[in-house]
Amino acid sequence: MPNYDYQCEKCGNIFEVFQSMNDKKLTKCPDASCRGQVSRLLGTGAGIIFKGSGFYGTDYRSESYKAGEKAEQNSGKADKGKSSDKKKDPAKKSSSSSAKTD
Repeated sequence: MPNYDYQCEKCGNIFEVFQSMNDKKLTKCPDASCRGQVSRLLGTGAGIIFKGSGFYGTDYRSESYKAGEKAEQNSGKADKGKSSDKKKDPAKKSSSSSAKTD
């Protein structure tokens, strides 16, 4: 059940009421000394936070997952330095392709 915000037109009192969507709108201020007309305020409502599996894969990751990601990135940086020193020999590639010219 949602919360609805109301404002009294007479005293200016703003209040919130927890009521069913099927309930009728309030018409009178709850302040016994006022009893003025009230109008329902339009609001943005509460923000929604999606948690759990089935939503965005990068949201709300556990600390153990984040630690594993950091370790994987650090090991990937070390491997890149080693593999960049190796160069492919173009002669080896052409000799293997010439053997298949039957």
